[in-house]
This record gives sequence, C-alpha cells and structure tokens, in this order.
Amino acid sequence: MAKERVIYKKPESLTDVPFTYCWGCGHSMAHKLIAEIIDELDMREKVIAVAPVGCAVFAYDFWDFDVTEAAHGRAPVVATAIKRVHPDKFVFCYQGDGDLASIGMAETIHTANRGENISVIFINNTNYGMTGGQMAPTSLISQVTTTSPYGRDVKNAGYPIKMLELLSPLQGVKYLERVKLTDVPSIVKAKKAIKKAFVNQLTNVGFSMVEVLSACPANWKKDPVKANKWIDEEVSEYFPVGKIKDIT
Repeated sequence: MAKERVIYKKPESLTDVPFTYCWGCGHSMAHKLIAEIIDELDMREKVIAVAPVGCAVFAYDFWDFDVTEAAHGRAPVVATAIKRVHPDKFVFCYQGDGDLASIGMAETIHTANRGENISVIFINNTNYGMTGGQMAPTSLISQVTTTSPYGRDVKNAGYPIKMLELLSPLQGVKYLERVKLTDVPSIVKAKKAIKKAFVNQLTNVGFSMVEVLSACPANWKKDPVKANKWIDEEVSEYFPVGKIKDIT
C-alpha cells in the first residue's frame, strides 16, 4: 500500500513572499517556527512584533501580522511601550546578537529587570550578519571576523557574553532557554521553547527570552552543513543549549 504523500501547508502567519536570507541562514527556520506557533495559538490578529536593525529588519516582509520597527537596540523599550498601552495584545521582540547584546544591552537588561510581560526571541549567530560579519559581543574566542582577522583576542575584546546567564539572576526574569536549529530534534525543541515563551506572556507570567543559536554560513565562510556542524561542536560548547531559568 502506497504511503500517503504529506504536503506541508504554509502557516497563515507567513506571507507568500519567498525568504531572501542567505543560504543556510537560521532566520528562515526561526520565522517559520514563530508563524506556526502563532497559528496554533490562534492569535494572529492580536500579535505585534518588534524588529530592530539587522537582518531581522526584513521580518515584516515575511510575517503576515503587525510588525513595527525600532531603532538599533531599542526593540525592548518599544515593546514595553506597546504592551503597556495595549496590554491585551501579544508583543514580542525578534533581535540579533549585535542588536540585543551590544547597542541594546542597557535596554535588554532593564526591560528584563522590570519583568515586563513580553517575549524576546534572540537570534545568536555570533557576528554582525547584515553589515559584513564584524565581531559581536557573542563572537567566540579566536573567532575570525572582519574586525578580528586574527581571531577574537580576550585580552583586547574580553570574553563572549552569555546573555541568558547574565540575565538569570534578575528577579523580573521568569524564563530563559537556549536552543539551536541544526537538526530535526533540535528544531522540535526550539519550537517547544518558543511556544512556552509565548504562552508565558499569554498567562501573564512575565519576561521570557529564548536564545536561538543560528547559522550564518555567508559570514562564517562555511557551507550550511559545516556551519551547523560548527554550532554543534563549537558554538554550543560555549553557549550550552537547555533551560537556564524557569519560574512559571
């Protein structure tokens, strides 16, 4: 007996615009997971996403729900304002590591410390992806970037910042988890974590953040297979996946 062909149905929360991210980039998968979750929770009409400067700036082309832009690093404070004015809306930030952990470090920490009831999806690809692959706060030790051609030197640039571990002691923070997108089991876990962060907001738990270890083959100068292998063997060694904090 022939097996029934399974055809993937595009989530309603995605537009018909084809993804324009680089080959192997994790943004496409992250976008799809978020769209699936929003459909499953049946809340597309109440969603307001906040996208900052960086590769994520193009999110509004692909998500079929309300998305607003924020200045570089300021997504958490924009999300805070929207949520306070419209507490009945579902508000989430979608930010890269250069945005969230560098220019937006103060906004991230104070938003988390206040325990704002928003969700943050943090895409960590260990470099400034949009502007040419410069060293970011999360770039690994000895990682070669356009601004660290001999590798990240701890003596001059310090250590890569572990944002979830940094936020964990704050009383306003309720849920922190780190995931990756390198294979099917990891993607399933990533979707589960993002969904939990979203449900936390719907049930007024408080501030939740999911960090997604994401490939950037173009700037890492690796093909997609080797980029995912590097995440599994190197990136996740320094940034271990799993729950960092869960008070729900």
